[in-house]
Amino acid sequence: MLIRALRTAGFRVSIAHDGVKAHLRAQSLKPDLILMDVQMPGMDGFATCRLLCANPATWFIPIIFLSDANSLGERLEGLQIGGVDYIAKPCAPEEVIARIRIHLKRRGPEAGAAMEPGPKVPSDDPLVLAAVRYLTEHMRDPPSLSELARLLGTNDRMLSQSFRKHLGQTVFGYLREERLRFSQRLLADTNLSITAISDEVGFSNVANFATAFRARFGKTPSAWRRDRQETDPGRVESA
Repeated sequence: MLIRALRTAGFRVSIAHDGVKAHLRAQSLKPDLILMDVQMPGMDGFATCRLLCANPATWFIPIIFLSDANSLGERLEGLQIGGVDYIAKPCAPEEVIARIRIHLKRRGPEAGAAMEPGPKVPSDDPLVLAAVRYLTEHMRDPPSLSELARLLGTNDRMLSQSFRKHLGQTVFGYLREERLRFSQRLLADTNLSITAISDEVGFSNVANFATAFRARFGKTPSAWRRDRQETDPGRVESA
C-alpha cells in the first residue's frame, strides 16, 4: 500500500528486501532518500544505517525509519545513529509522504557539506568505516568485539579480517592507537588534567594511560604537554 502510494505521488521507488541489499543498492543508485524498516532479515535497519552513514558514497542520504516497536529507546537510537526521522507503524501513507517531502525540501545542495561523514581513516571499506565511527563515538566505553560485530550486522571473524586487511591492526589495536592520538589533542588544546584526559579517552586508570602514552610517544603525558607548550607558547588553551 505504501509503495503504491509513493509511486502515485510521483516518486520513483527502488525496493530492497534486506539490509545487505539495501546497502549495496544505495551505493549504486544514490537515492535522494531512504525509507527503511528497523526489523529486516540478515541485517537490521540500525546496522544498515551505521554502514550507510559511515560510507563516503552514502553518508549524505537522509534515512527515515519505520517500525512497529514504538519505544522511546528505539526511536532515540535510530536518530542518534544517523536517521533524520522515525515513523511508527501502522502509519498513514499520507503522513509518510508528507515527511518525505519535508526532508527532501530541507536537503539543499549545501546539506551534504554541512553534515559530518565521520572519522578519516585509510580505508574505503564501509564495514571498517562504520566500526571506526562507532568506536570513536564510544571511546570511553567500547563494546566487545562480538557486540560491535552484531551492531554492524556481521560477525567477529569478518570484522577482524577487515581491520587487518585495511588498517593492518586488530579492532582494539586501532582503538588503543586512536585513544592515544585523541589524548595528544586534548593535551595540546585543553587544560584538562592528566587524570581527566585518561578518563576521557577510556583508560581504566591514569597509570595505565601514562605507561601506554610513554611507550607510544617516548614521553609521559605531562612531559609531552610541557614540551608542546614550550615550543608553542602563544597557544590559547581552553577547558
